[in-house]
Amino acid sequence: MSRRQVSSTRRFVDTGNFPFSGALHSKSRSSPLLSIALVVVGAFLLIGYAYSGSGIFGGAKVVSRAEGDFSCTLEVQRAIPILKKAYGDSMHKVLHVGPDTCSVVSKLLKEEETEAWGVEPYDIEDADASCKNLVRKGIVRVADIKFSLPYRPKSFSLVIVSDALDYLSPKYLNRTLPELARVAADGLVIFNGSPGQQRAKVAELSKFGRPAKMRSSSWWVRYFVQTSLEENEAGISKFEQAASKQSYKPSCQVFHLKPYN
Repeated sequence: MSRRQVSSTRRFVDTGNFPFSGALHSKSRSSPLLSIALVVVGAFLLIGYAYSGSGIFGGAKVVSRAEGDFSCTLEVQRAIPILKKAYGDSMHKVLHVGPDTCSVVSKLLKEEETEAWGVEPYDIEDADASCKNLVRKGIVRVADIKFSLPYRPKSFSLVIVSDALDYLSPKYLNRTLPELARVAADGLVIFNGSPGQQRAKVAELSKFGRPAKMRSSSWWVRYFVQTSLEENEAGISKFEQAASKQSYKPSCQVFHLKPYN
């Protein structure tokens, strides 16, 4: 997904406020050595800003988040240590379902005693070589989640879903959610966006098929009841405790559900 970056360097130049520009254009009678020294110091400071993540280049991430480049799949990667604390042995055999699943699967595979698979709901034409290698090995599958998943019941101890259900209408949710619960043995964890968060831009609608529908937590809770899915209270409690200890606050709505018996 492309992200437009704002060039702070250009803004400094256009406004005439580029650091040390006064030193470069000063009409004072300072010695040439002083001017050169100021230029060198300025260069070092600019390099420091770039690498510290808080200066010229570091601000780009904030801009992209504000413009709506929001991803619960990135949130899943951030939450992996919390999920491991909450689910313990259930994190040994994990299925992730959602866009950019290769990034999640790759990170899970780096965890000790963790096997991971993924389902990518959309095409991967622009995927990197590492992702395509996971597909060739059968670790990641490209599949339309509006239909039956290519796995047997209770194939995975834990199923994690992100950035996938927000793009489905209730008609297709009625098919997809039971399928996700069917292949889970111990639990189902869903990362959804919240009302007010922007997802797919106009250019991406051809990929997702429809704009994301950000539903409230109360809507989801009612929907889970309608589909006979129960909240996993033990999972919720352990997740909240682990999150509190590590000062972790999820940017997405996180739902913990029990699988079908």
